[in-house]
Amino acid sequence: MTDHSLLPAEFAGLDLLATMVVVTSAAGECLFANAAFEDTMRLSRRAVQRAQLPDWFDDAQRLLETLDGVAANHYSSSRFDAVLRRGAWAHEDGLPVHVIVSQMEASSAGTPRVLVELIEIGQLARQDRDERNLDQVQATKELTRNLAHEIKNPLGGIRGAAQLLALELQDGSPELTEYTQVIVHEVDRLQSLVDRLLAPHRKAQVVGDVNIHEICERVRALVLIEHPKGLAIQRDYDTSLPDFRGDREQLIQMVLNIVQNAAQVLGARMAAGDAQILLRTRVARQVTIGKQRWRLALELHVEDNGPGIPAEIRDRIFFPLVSGREGGSGLGLTLAQTVAQQHQGMIDCESEPGKTNFRITLPLP
Repeated sequence: MTDHSLLPAEFAGLDLLATMVVVTSAAGECLFANAAFEDTMRLSRRAVQRAQLPDWFDDAQRLLETLDGVAANHYSSSRFDAVLRRGAWAHEDGLPVHVIVSQMEASSAGTPRVLVELIEIGQLARQDRDERNLDQVQATKELTRNLAHEIKNPLGGIRGAAQLLALELQDGSPELTEYTQVIVHEVDRLQSLVDRLLAPHRKAQVVGDVNIHEICERVRALVLIEHPKGLAIQRDYDTSLPDFRGDREQLIQMVLNIVQNAAQVLGARMAAGDAQILLRTRVARQVTIGKQRWRLALELHVEDNGPGIPAEIRDRIFFPLVSGREGGSGLGLTLAQTVAQQHQGMIDCESEPGKTNFRITLPLP
């Protein structure tokens, strides 16, 4: 008979791990699952502890044989690769995992217990990619800021000289005066571009309590005013998310830049009347952002059903002046990433034809 006397407090330390960990009986009954497993499976701990771990595996027999062999002390541990389903009846793509099954002490009643660790095969590669992206964005941000300052200084001199030249030519050739106006106009355009590059570094943050759903609703209203026909912006909110400290206006601009980008690539879909953007919020536990670990974080996903980001720029979309849209400035995503970093968070993206998902991750107190 299975021992149900296991107290979660006995394994409270497992909740601090970023990898999924489950304690099972020799037959595969879940006795305990850590927070990472709950988050991945999108199930409560109560639901997990009523279930059989093999139900989530494509190859349940291999897991059962391994659990039995470890529990019977035929070997102390075993490793293999498997595919984990996000629920016994889920129709989603499987999640490739590396499974480590290890012995552990029996319960107080003498019932064998087995520790199962599940490591996403893509997890380490994703962490390396995120760290590399953050380093690249940081280096690019410093380069851009220094370059913008170097450009800004001579622009004032060029504009002033053009204006003085225009005064000298007032009674002379109208054509030459027009040329000076072109110089002033182009200098002003460059000045505006430089100001946009420097904007996140100039303004001091106005920090206060912020609700992510209020920000989403504000952005949703603004974008629907701009695109009233053919676009549906759906919401899937986790209303349990708490408020956090941040600059409300900067965060609105960050989300607005991403949602506007999504709307702007959905032109063909809007014409057909089936353009969709989804705003989804979730809580994440034991999240690593860059090199820092956070107990709790919020995730805001902005998904669209557009054509996807061209493969040749997919790894560079957060760099300045990189745009996949004709006429785009290539600054919207750069500024959004800068705001996320100023709030100790980050933005990453996954894209394929028909689905692009921008994920904004911000730490929670």
